[in-house]
Parts: sequence; structure tokens; C-alpha cells
Amino acid sequence: MWKKPYSSWVNKWENQLCFRSTDRVERPFDWGLDYTATWPRTVTVNGLSPEDDLAELNRHIIAHSDEFFGHQTPQDFAVSGDLLTFTTPHPTPHGKNNTVQARIFPGRNPQGRAVVVLPHWNSHAAQHVGLCQGIAWFGPTVLRLSLPYHDERMPPELTRADYAVSSNICRTIDATRQAVVDTRACFDWLEQQGYDRLGIVGTSLGSCYAFLASAHDPRLKVNVFNHCSSHFSDVVWTGLSTIHIKKTLSEHLDMERLRSLWQCISPVNYMGKYAKHDHKRQKFIYTEYDTTFLPYLSEEILACVRDHGIRHEVAKLPCGHYTMGESPFKFMDGYQIISSLVRWL
Repeated sequence: MWKKPYSSWVNKWENQLCFRSTDRVERPFDWGLDYTATWPRTVTVNGLSPEDDLAELNRHIIAHSDEFFGHQTPQDFAVSGDLLTFTTPHPTPHGKNNTVQARIFPGRNPQGRAVVVLPHWNSHAAQHVGLCQGIAWFGPTVLRLSLPYHDERMPPELTRADYAVSSNICRTIDATRQAVVDTRACFDWLEQQGYDRLGIVGTSLGSCYAFLASAHDPRLKVNVFNHCSSHFSDVVWTGLSTIHIKKTLSEHLDMERLRSLWQCISPVNYMGKYAKHDHKRQKFIYTEYDTTFLPYLSEEILACVRDHGIRHEVAKLPCGHYTMGESPFKFMDGYQIISSLVRWL
């Protein structure tokens, strides 16, 4: 009997935390075809409409994803104080976004262990620092990557990381591709420093990026997916934090059509590739009252994980998406993340 009042309390708290941000902008719909110029295959061929051609391109990317998410190791790694910088292997039209930044947290006793932490969408530079410090205290060195269009990478016309996820179809795909190759480049640098036991932690949008990176990179041994979902499109369409994006998208597409356009950045479509890396260990964390990654989406991808025989652990926390970052739930979450890294890495 306590569940209903408890869920109502969490849901109310979720809404308060979500809508304390008042700078969300409803941006216009765009296919964003100009962002495909550097992709492995050009678009608008055979007289197809942009939508049909992008659906075909999604199928091509999934079939040739090693090429799409592949990269060349940067040649300009530089460290100043606790900051690693380099030029992204996948440059965009936005100059500031092309200089990648990752904050370094030296481990107390690395022994070849290192972890890359990918924050959530619209995170700022001070967030996830406590988690990074906690991981480093238990031994591994940690890199906190600033995601595309975040922090110092944010173009001057933005106040939020709108270009990472938006109603611009191809720009959203392109930002995801950039996040994956930037993540893989971080592991290149760590290997150059002598680290050979590598792990990753991704939260929310960062969890999607982390899964795609690990599916295409056998070097990653331990993976913690903090929030998880099957389809990228479904999160945007159903989530509380993206209702302003859905409002624009729904004027042009329905959820099924959007799903066909963002298949190539949806983790569920790379499960077979991921399953081939049987040396990996993974923890999936989700929340019972999530208003952004709705629980059924997390349960869908967990069913897919089981169907592919991927060894894994699951933690289901009694909170929501935003409330996971609040006490006491952030400590429960931190324990799940760090304990998995300590045991497996």
C-alpha cells in the first residue's frame, strides 16, 4: 500500500527537478543533411526523399558500423595540469566543439586500471566530479570526458547542449558518432600512458554513448551503464526532459518513423556485435520511477541482453532519473558503480 504514495512523491520530485530549468528552446525541425558530408556514404541518391534515404542510410550504417564509428588516433594529445585536450577525430562545423577536453583524476593505485566517465546530457563541468574522485580513491585513474557541445565545447549561441540531441535528425546522429570516437580516442591516450585494464561508466545520454563505444572497441573490459534504454528515439519521444523536442518532431514524424531514422544510434541494434566480446563485464543500472528513460525501455534492453546470453548484473534503484542525482539515491548509485569497477577491473 505504500507504493502508490511513494511513487507519487518521487514523480512530483522528478517534475520539480526537471522543470527548474527554464532555458529549454523549441528549435526548428531539420533533416540536417549537411552533417552527413563526412559520413561513409552520402545521401539523397536514387531520387529518394530525405526520409527514405536516411532510413536506408541507417541500415547501411548498422551493417558497416565499424567504419562509421571508427577513428584515427589523434596526434595532438596535450596535458596541462589536470586537463587532457586533443582535436576530435570527427570534426564538426562548430569550431569550439572540435577541441575535446577530458579532466584527469589520478588514481591512488592504478596498477594499469583506468576508467572513462561519460556524463549525462546538459551536464556541466562540475558534475560527476564526485563520482570520478570516488572511483580514483579506490585505485583507477579516471578521465571525465566533456561530451560534444558541452562545457567549453559549447558553441557561443547556446546555453544548453541542444546540438547533442535535438529535432535536427542528422546532427543528433553526428553528435553521437563524435561522442563515440572521442571516447575511443581517450582510450588511445590511456593506452599510450601504459594503462591496459580499461573500463567505462556512462550516465543517461552518456550511457548510450558508452554502449556504442564498447560495442565497437574490444579494449573495454568493464562497462557500467547508468540508466539504459533500447531505442534512442523512444527516450526522446516519451521522456519528460525532451518534451520540447518531441513537440517539434511530432509536427513532422511519428515515433515509428523517428525510430527508423535513429536506428543507427540505438544500442539495441548493436547487441549482436556487443555479445561477441565475451570477455567484457557489464552492470546495468536503472530506476523504478524513471520519467526520462521509462522503465519499460530499460527492461526491453535487459531482455535483449539476456536473449544474447551476455553475462551481466542489474541494479534497480527506488527513484527516478533526476532524483538519482539527489541524496540518498546518489550514494546508492555510486556504490553500485564503484563496487562493480573494483570487483571486475
